[in-house]
Amino acid sequence: MAEGHQAGAAPSFAELFRTFGKIGLINFGGPAGQIALMHRVLVDEKRWIDEAGYLRALNFCTLLPGPEAQQLATYVGWRLMGVRGGLTAGLLFIGPGAVVILALSILYAYAANVKPVSAALLGVKAAVLAIVMEALLRVARRALNGRLKLAIAFAAFLALFAFQAPFPAVVLTAGLLGLLAAQIDPGLLKLKPAGAAPPPPPLGPMIGRSLLTALAWAALWAAPLVAVFLLFGRDHVLFQIGLFFSKLALVTFGGAYAVLAYMAQEAVNLHGWLKPGEMVDGLGLAESTPGPLIMVTEYVGFLAAFRAPAPFTPLLAGVIGAALTVWVTFAPCFLWIFTGAPFIERLEHARRVQGALAAITAAVVGVIANLAVWFGLHVLFRSFAPLRLGDMSVSLPVPASLDWRAAGLSLVAALLLLRLHAGVLKTLGACILLGLGLHLAGLA
Repeated sequence: MAEGHQAGAAPSFAELFRTFGKIGLINFGGPAGQIALMHRVLVDEKRWIDEAGYLRALNFCTLLPGPEAQQLATYVGWRLMGVRGGLTAGLLFIGPGAVVILALSILYAYAANVKPVSAALLGVKAAVLAIVMEALLRVARRALNGRLKLAIAFAAFLALFAFQAPFPAVVLTAGLLGLLAAQIDPGLLKLKPAGAAPPPPPLGPMIGRSLLTALAWAALWAAPLVAVFLLFGRDHVLFQIGLFFSKLALVTFGGAYAVLAYMAQEAVNLHGWLKPGEMVDGLGLAESTPGPLIMVTEYVGFLAAFRAPAPFTPLLAGVIGAALTVWVTFAPCFLWIFTGAPFIERLEHARRVQGALAAITAAVVGVIANLAVWFGLHVLFRSFAPLRLGDMSVSLPVPASLDWRAAGLSLVAALLLLRLHAGVLKTLGACILLGLGLHLAGLA
């Protein structure tokens, strides 16, 4: 991997708070945009972590269940200031998005058909599409520094997009290929020469501390769910919410899209918390707000409790349901990072593991590309037709269903972001205003 910038001086806590607070406010665009944003701020501008350390941490986070960008932010904070820094960075990364999703969930519950809001969200989706594509290009340029990595990324994209291969199988295959390539010729994956890294920290003392950390965070993760069980019993909607999203947090590999179908099926068909159209609306809200896309779970938790509120009022029940959902969704992220972060630096000394993770990073570029294409198609088109050729199955957009409003706004966003370098916030603001303008003109 490229050396990139060398890490600079550690920041003060106030500077760390301000920086991650800003990141939390503007981290639109899903994992591709968030990872690229943090790279620009933390590696290029602040130089709080070097390129190699950033990519090692990213490799590690892609192996974990949960949103890798939030876990990456937590790791950087931990590396700079220990647990206090990790908590600060991780919470600020998701805090603004959680507040916005809660506000939008309340608005949705009381006034689902507010047309100006829909028009504004149309502008946000168009801007996010441009942001995701720009971020994908940046991440690909950084990670795909060799023909083998490029081939792995393309194969991962094809496996997911055309053959609906399960994400764990794609990651496992890439990892095994990386192990083999590192054994045969480390140059195939552009690995650093052996012996270039400093000696790793001793392993013995880290194991005991990590076990205690894991036990402590597991107890914290379970505490609200145990309290709900003791107060209301296993059949109460709050306990069902907590239990369901706790299980979901364990299988959220590859980002939120990997489990959205499962979540929708369970929330709609099994529990009856939402209608199918409402699930789609929630995904649109999560795609259009800062923070990880998995934050859509907060919307589901709010509506589930809002519609079965006893013994609370609907609004209070919804807020409790949302808070419980956010906790059981993201507490495991802190558990994984605080338990595993001390071992990340040892990855540089494990040649075959390093090769596996480099190949997995390349595969994740293909995963992000698949998500970007999926998102773009669903922003720009309203109808799709299936195409099957043997084992290959893809959904192609129906040309007549092109949403010219979304297409026009996306072109404007791409021009502002890629050509005029307007920045994320200015691009978002301009597209929101244009979306509202279309509404006022009777076109949206």
